Amino acid sequence: MKIKQQLLELCTQCADKRVLGYKNEIELIKESIENNDKVSNEEDDSGNSKLLDDLEKNMNYLNDANKMREQLKLMRPNLVSDSVVLGSLVKTDSITFFIALSMGKVIVEGSEYYIISLASPLGQLLRNRKKDDEFQFNEKRYIIQEVL
Repeated sequence: MKIKQQLLELCTQCADKRVLGYKNEIELIKESIENNDKVSNEEDDSGNSKLLDDLEKNMNYLNDANKMREQLKLMRPNLVSDSVVLGSLVKTDSITFFIALSMGKVIVEGSEYYIISLASPLGQLLRNRKKDDEFQFNEKRYIIQEVL
């Protein structure tokens, strides 16, 4: 299960990067709000209103990213299930998926993997499927050859 560990590590790095990015953005917005408050003599608060909206959005994104990071911490790469669950490596006749978070295509040790979220449309199609199950996505048919 070395490959699952490597994919999980990539996901964790991505989640950490997202969290850091949102934290930095929040700090910049807070600084902008403070600077606007110091220099604003006008009654027009539309600038701060936009900044407050951006702050709220980024706080929500940060909250989601933290939840994603916590979910990744709960994943056990050694866990093997007969059906597709969070943390599964799903080998089909043409593509290999890792069920974790929405990250897209990555290449690890020369092999291509698609890291997808269980909540994504494709993740929902894969949920609880087993070896030899077939499914169709974007007019392409896939056969699950292995669930690790």
